[in-house]
Parts: sequence; C-alpha cells; structure tokens
Amino acid sequence: MPHEAIFRTIEARRDFLAANNGRRAAMPGFVLLVRDRADGDATMRLGLTVTRKIGGAVVRNRMKRRFRALARDLLPLHGRPGHDHVLIGRAGGVERDYAALSAELAKALAKVAR
Repeated sequence: MPHEAIFRTIEARRDFLAANNGRRAAMPGFVLLVRDRADGDATMRLGLTVTRKIGGAVVRNRMKRRFRALARDLLPLHGRPGHDHVLIGRAGGVERDYAALSAELAKALAKVAR
C-alpha cells in the first residue's frame, strides 16, 4: 500500500520568498514561517532551509532529516491546511534533542495559529 503524503514539498524560490511575508515564530532551534496560499487547495506544503552557516553538508542534511521527521509527526495534528510551512534552521538546532525540537515546533504552530 503506497504511503500518501501529508504535505507536499516547496521547491520554487518564489514560494520561499512569499512565505517570508507570512506569520513568523522564532524558536531557539529554528524559525517557522507560515503563509496562507489562498488558492483553494487544502494541501499543506513544507519547505526546509538550512544554510552553510549551520555547518557542513553532513550537519545540514542531518538537520533537514530531523525537520522532516518533526513535520511528519506534528503537521497532521497542528499544521494549517492550505498553508505553506517553512522551517529555517538555526545554529542552536543542531545540538537540541528531538523532544525539545518537537515541543518547540508544537509551540510555534500554536503561536502562528492565533
């Protein structure tokens, strides 16, 4: 049985730039941007950004894997349908344990929902 995706991936630069105009929640490990697409499509989209300031390719890829796992766990519960969700990695996010990042993402999603 094929696994149905809960969210699609944002790939176009214009979508990342548009998300920058949405609501923002800064946490110690990441910054969350959420923007209503207002296109009538209820699918959630996820974008990940981790710059070279964070570390080398191994560190950046590990952080992106953790962000994808967090999104799989929390976006179905707390995400906003029809919105773009962008996670921008911060230097403090590399060492943080998964439980702390999970709690921060739940808090950030609640913050932008208000």
